[in-house]
Amino acid sequence: MLLKDIRDYQILFLSLFLVLGIGTRDWTLRPDLILVAIATCLLTQWVAERAASIWPHLKVNIQNLFAQSENHSPKLNLDLLNPQKHNSLRSAAITALSLCLLLRAEHYTTMIVAGILAISSKFIFQIGHKHFFNPANFGIIAALIFTKDAWVSPGQWGEDWWYALLFVGGGGMILKRIGRWDTTAAFLGSYALLEAIRNIWLGSTWDVYFHRLMSGSLLLFALFMITDPRSIPNAKISRLIWAASIALLTFILRNYFFVSTAVFWALFALAPLTILLDYLWTAPRFKWSLFRSQLSLDLSRLG
Repeated sequence: MLLKDIRDYQILFLSLFLVLGIGTRDWTLRPDLILVAIATCLLTQWVAERAASIWPHLKVNIQNLFAQSENHSPKLNLDLLNPQKHNSLRSAAITALSLCLLLRAEHYTTMIVAGILAISSKFIFQIGHKHFFNPANFGIIAALIFTKDAWVSPGQWGEDWWYALLFVGGGGMILKRIGRWDTTAAFLGSYALLEAIRNIWLGSTWDVYFHRLMSGSLLLFALFMITDPRSIPNAKISRLIWAASIALLTFILRNYFFVSTAVFWALFALAPLTILLDYLWTAPRFKWSLFRSQLSLDLSRLG
């Protein structure tokens, strides 16, 4: 049922932001590119899930062909092909919408490259069956590196305060449910502190300071991308260290190397740090299935 999975709310809010951006900010984002991005991500997720599920079983059955015992006769478990066993198309839709919100391109091939590599990164870059790259972020960086027409506009939302309220309201509700508000707070708090110190050091007015912080793309990043519970560190202390490190690298890249897309490069560069932090501080891994069950229980109590 819809809206019994927190990812349904993410899809709803991201879709709303996309429609709002196109309708109020005069984005040059073509509807056909949106459809290409969504279709690419969903199809890649479907194909990758089936391949990842079937291959280990096929490998075992190939080995069993050489077994002499009747107890090892090859039997293909067709239940692996059941789409009900795999419920990650929601995550693929979130990745697609994130790409549409943040990435700009002129050609279909750019969105296709971004979508395929974004979803594939979840299946390729894994440690202990946990991916450590944020899929949308990986797709954006891959498109920037491998294509010629990809670009990101950090200032596409302008500085209107009501956008910030909308992002904080939608993102805050989701973060409260999944319990990853600490990551957003650590990132925004660390980055705001570093910018304040710089502002005081340079003797700039506070208008300059708030101008650098009032960015819709920065809030979207902090509320919806850096908080992906499946790719960030598991333990709370690890998430705080990780988010603060990303804020520091973002600050350095933006102010000393003048990289306008610093937040995306910082997350990409420090994503592998998740592996070390999960090793140093162990904690239960986030699972959408367990969270979905708890959310359903909460909704049933409210009903």
